[in-house]
Amino acid sequence: MRNARMVLRALGVERAVVEDVQWEEREVRPRLVVRVRPLKTETRRCPHCGRRCPKYDLGAGRRRWRAPDVGLCSVYLEAEAPRVHCGKHGVLVQRVPWARQGSKFTTAFEDRVAWLATRTDKTTLTSLLRVAWRTVGYILERVGASMRAQVDPFQGVTRIGIDEVSYRKGHRYLTVVVDHDTGRLLWASPGRDEATLRRFFDELGTERAAAIRLVSADAATWIGNVVRERCPNATLCLDPFHVVQWATRALDQVRRTLWNELRRSGQKERAKSLKGSRWALCKNPEDLTACQSKTLAAVQRDNQPLYRAYLLKEELRVVFQQSDPLVAKWLLASWLAWASRSRLEPLVKLAQTIRAHREPIENVLEHGLSNARIEAANTKMRLLTRLAFGFH
Repeated sequence: MRNARMVLRALGVERAVVEDVQWEEREVRPRLVVRVRPLKTETRRCPHCGRRCPKYDLGAGRRRWRAPDVGLCSVYLEAEAPRVHCGKHGVLVQRVPWARQGSKFTTAFEDRVAWLATRTDKTTLTSLLRVAWRTVGYILERVGASMRAQVDPFQGVTRIGIDEVSYRKGHRYLTVVVDHDTGRLLWASPGRDEATLRRFFDELGTERAAAIRLVSADAATWIGNVVRERCPNATLCLDPFHVVQWATRALDQVRRTLWNELRRSGQKERAKSLKGSRWALCKNPEDLTACQSKTLAAVQRDNQPLYRAYLLKEELRVVFQQSDPLVAKWLLASWLAWASRSRLEPLVKLAQTIRAHREPIENVLEHGLSNARIEAANTKMRLLTRLAFGFH
């Protein structure tokens, strides 16, 4: 009896009894077949609701479920699979405690496949565990459904981040929703439009959508429209990274315009030095190399309009680094006035854009919410996509 319990524990099987163990010699790979039966309390249960039901018939006889391999030996569990009659779900094969409904693999085997699938590609996984390519996909669907049935991912969610991430060439995107409090991925679906995001709020439900207090996102119109429509109590925060990114792009537009003017006027040496200044202007001051610091000093000495644009970009970064919301809002107002009279067309347009999105930007200064967590989740998803060699 003790040895039987050790066999079951090694195979990750609970609430079962070992009846017999057989060895099957095969040309390619030997098999270890463990004959088991569920405990009496686990028999005649519906696989969907788990209720005890009357026995219907013996079904198709004995069945086998593949278990995790032991060394170089394949292991299978074998047991009777009678059918039961559930008053709610009809005639079904009774539930077994070692496998999920409709599966030919034990729960321990499927969990191993799911864990490996997050760390390697499908081809390696199929070669290692000797399962078919499509079988891996079916196993992942069952494991995912099982996990979702145990935990409600939307329970207690009050702060979310919404973004899109590219998963394939040809502008293929996923809409991604992350919980700011836990960092968990709540939901993802192909597409990046209002219809896609509405599907998330349909699954979330009206009551839980009303409980959301803060939403972080970029300035995409389709996100803002759906959030205002479905989250009546939520405050929309515009991700500060995207705002600073706007300033960086405006700065590069100023640099390119000045470079073209110098090149057309015959000042080739000044134009050449300006062309190589891009990274010195775009990088944060604390990250500059010694060579880039010299380049920036040369820009300050020889090109005041470009250096003014650089200072405006850095001043906007300082706005989002303030811990006091009142100070941050005052700095933002000062920045808008400075940018508007800078006589640099890209920065003037940027000031107009920021004024158009001023409310969600000031919400960021008030609540300190950004898309940092969702960008981290996007990085992990890109890694999974790369490990899987894309989605097939």
